[in-house]
Amino acid sequence: MPSLILKPTGRKALLRRHPWIFSGAVGAVEGSPSAGETADVLGENRALLARAAFSPRSQIAARVWTFDPNETVGPAFFRARIERAAAFRRTILDHSMVNAYRVVNAEADGLPGLVVDRYDAFLVCQFASAGVECWKEEIVKALGEILAPEGIYERSDVLSRAKEGLEPAVGVLAGREPPDRIEVREGPNRFLVDVKAGQKTGFYLDQRENGEVVSRFARDAEVLNAFA
Repeated sequence: MPSLILKPTGRKALLRRHPWIFSGAVGAVEGSPSAGETADVLGENRALLARAAFSPRSQIAARVWTFDPNETVGPAFFRARIERAAAFRRTILDHSMVNAYRVVNAEADGLPGLVVDRYDAFLVCQFASAGVECWKEEIVKALGEILAPEGIYERSDVLSRAKEGLEPAVGVLAGREPPDRIEVREGPNRFLVDVKAGQKTGFYLDQRENGEVVSRFARDAEVLNAFA
């Protein structure tokens, strides 16, 4: 396996479990890894510190997949991470009240660069790093098997892809194309979301709790919504 050898000062953040390795922290690259390929991350004493996805075009030279030296990065790895993320959402969300939520939140779920949002029967994905782009086929397969959506749509049109040397990508990855508008619910509220051309993956799913707080103060009032 290719290796990234860190400078003596480069391992400090890694030892604190920071998942990004900046190019200035890398002292040498061994084995000529391609973009997105998994590489061992070694300290100056060649001790294995992590396994990460290499990104030669980005200032973030590598994004850590795992700090466990016994963990192999492959299809089973991605399936396990997605299953864990989906199981966690089942414990924190009342699915009788919501049908749209973030399933995978990039580094927070151990999958740097990957965002997966659910809108009713459809998944919308952003592949924003070379690592998840390299494993896209396996990730899409796992999403389909674990979450059983009617369709998986890609919205990898974020600017950060250019920094990774990747072109924008938009379109159907699996199943059928989503309709022009998908009705989603957040408690008593209903929204029509355009996942094909809307902001980010179509909707600010992370603002649900803020909306609930504001509703307590805005009832029967005239309110300026500066973020619509």
